[in-house]
Amino acid sequence: MELVCPAGNYPSLKAAVDNGADAVYIGFKDDTNARHFAGLNFNDKKAHRALDYARNKGVKVFVAVNTYPQPEGWHRWQAAVDLAADLGVNALIAADMGVLGYAAEKHPELALHLSVQGSATNYESLKYYQQQFNIRRAVLPRVLSMAQVRQVAAQSPVDLEVFAFGSLCIMAEGRCHLSSYITDQSPNKCGACSPAHAVRWEEQDDGGLETRLNNVLIDRFEPGEKAGYPTLCKGRFQVGEHTFHAMEEPTSLNTLELLPELREVGVGAVKIEGRQRSPAYVEQVVSVWRQAIDAMQANPAGYSPKPEWMATLGGVSEGTQTTLGAYSRPWQ
Repeated sequence: MELVCPAGNYPSLKAAVDNGADAVYIGFKDDTNARHFAGLNFNDKKAHRALDYARNKGVKVFVAVNTYPQPEGWHRWQAAVDLAADLGVNALIAADMGVLGYAAEKHPELALHLSVQGSATNYESLKYYQQQFNIRRAVLPRVLSMAQVRQVAAQSPVDLEVFAFGSLCIMAEGRCHLSSYITDQSPNKCGACSPAHAVRWEEQDDGGLETRLNNVLIDRFEPGEKAGYPTLCKGRFQVGEHTFHAMEEPTSLNTLELLPELREVGVGAVKIEGRQRSPAYVEQVVSVWRQAIDAMQANPAGYSPKPEWMATLGGVSEGTQTTLGAYSRPWQ
């Protein structure tokens, strides 16, 4: 089972490689990838440096070109695909059919992985992508149950990758319209659920903090309360006489306990979410998952997550941890 880890910048890439990643995934410094934030991602010079470091340690490098281009910017997505091919990366992660078609035709030697942003939730979709674009792997959305993953895996024509740890989404990736509703910019196009230019952090006289998205109040935090990055789905809103997380509470996916089951159904890779996270986060999470996968593969029947692993992941989680709604067992 391959451990695929985030690398939002060079220090994070080093942290992932040094702590046991089998593969790292990166993006370029523009809106062709779905983590388009200032201070993140790689230009061509830094990408060469990153590949050299990873290759010297025997670690694969994947490049995400997983947003959806518009006609006026199509040349940027073409250039990103061409650069990935020229770098000789191990795989290109893409969602848009135009991008996949261009890559398959122009660079047939380049391995293609279907991004989670492609939102393929059944094996019929995977068959189509494999037949049309010769994809070799697909990343499944986090909202699938374990029963659904098992069903897809039983007939999938390609290798499957699932998210193992990180922030949960409220719906299948690639299908969210919440950001478009409030900022007029889709994460599928601009590369961020909450575009940085629309985010505001406002300190209050009492020491608290308010977060706003396009001038809409998303959340209000008491002095000393942990404040997350403002996204509409995880805001607190007044409904009637109550103020609460009306759509989704901040929650992190943690599938450590499901590792043997994921292996048994044939999942080939597990993915850590977090290219926007710090190198310290990457170091801690990757180290835990390397130990867990090694222990599970050595003794699947006797495997169980160690308390210290759960404690480490709890310390970097976004709120509580759960498997529900994300490769969870069938609803009971």
